[in-house]
Amino acid sequence: MIRYLDLDDADRDALDALTRSVLREHGSSTAPALLADLPTLAHQLPPRLVKELQAFRSDEAVASLVVRGLAVDDDRIGPTPLDWRDQPAGEESAVHEVFLVLASAHLGDVFGWSTLQGGRLVHNVLPIPAQEDEQSGHGTVELAWHTEDGFHPLRCDYLMLLGLRNHEAVPTVVASVQDVVLAPRHRAVLAEPRYLIRPDNEHLKNARTLDDSSGATHPVQRMRDEPEPCAVLFGHPEQPYLRIDPAFMSPLPGDAAAAEALTALEAELERNLTDVVLGAGDLLVVDNFKAVHGRSAFRARFDGTDRWLKKAVVTRDLRKSRAHRRAPQERVLR
Repeated sequence: MIRYLDLDDADRDALDALTRSVLREHGSSTAPALLADLPTLAHQLPPRLVKELQAFRSDEAVASLVVRGLAVDDDRIGPTPLDWRDQPAGEESAVHEVFLVLASAHLGDVFGWSTLQGGRLVHNVLPIPAQEDEQSGHGTVELAWHTEDGFHPLRCDYLMLLGLRNHEAVPTVVASVQDVVLAPRHRAVLAEPRYLIRPDNEHLKNARTLDDSSGATHPVQRMRDEPEPCAVLFGHPEQPYLRIDPAFMSPLPGDAAAAEALTALEAELERNLTDVVLGAGDLLVVDNFKAVHGRSAFRARFDGTDRWLKKAVVTRDLRKSRAHRRAPQERVLR
C-alpha cells in the first residue's frame, strides 16, 4: 500500500526558498550546525508535508509514501556523475540534499555507514562504469528486492530516495508485508530465529578496506563469518514487521520447514510488487520494517543523462547504536 502527496505551487516555492536559504547559511546539507538545528529547521517545511511525514511515522498505516512535485531542473543539476564521489559544479544538487535531510527529521535521525560511500549521510545512487553487474545502487542489472541492510541489527527504520533524473522511467519496486497472505504454519516458522542473513558485497568490500587500514576486524566482516540466526517476521504477530534479503540469506542448514516458509513469503512479496517511477522531484519513503524495495534493470549510457537519485537512511533511535559510533553526536556507524 502506497500513499501519495502532491505538492502544489506554493509548497514548491516555499521549499525552494527554504532549502536555498539553509544551504547558504550552512554551506552543506550535512554540516554539523545544520544537523544540530534540524528539529527547528524541519518545522519550516510546508505544513502539509510535515503532517504527512509525521503520520507516516506514527500511524504505520501504509508502508511507502511518495511525495511528488519538488522543483528539480534537469539542466541546473548538471550531468549525472560517473562516480558517487563526484560533486557536480554549483549548488543545485546540494539544495536537494538539504530537502532530503530536512524531511528526514520528521522520521528520526539520518545516519550513515563507514562501509558505504565513505560514511556520507546522503548518497548518490547512480550507475558506475565496471559496476553494472553489482547488487547495489551502482549496478544496472535488476536489483533484487530486499530489506535495506537487512543483515544488520541496527538497519534503518526508513529509506528515503529522491529522484533527480530518470529519463528512461526506470522503476523502483516496493512490496509490503501488510499485503501478504501466508498459512499459519509458515507465519509461525518465519517468526522463529531460523535464518541467516549475510552482508552484501558493497558493505563487505569496504569493510575489508577499513580492516586493512586499521588492523582490526570490522563488525561487518564478523557478521559475514558468524551471522546470528534471526527471524524474518517479528513484532506484533498479526501485524508483523519484516526482515528479508533473499540474495544474501538462507535458512539454517537442513531446515526444510524454514526453507518452505521462506519460499512462500518470497512468492507473496513477488506477487505484490508495485512499480514506483521516481521522476525528477519525487521522494519515496519506505518503511524498512514493513516493506521491501528493489529496482528494474536498465541500460546505462554514461553520458551524463543516466538515472540519478539521492538516498538517505533514518533511524527512530540513534542512541541504540552508541557502541558503533565514536561520539554521541556522531552519525556514522562503524
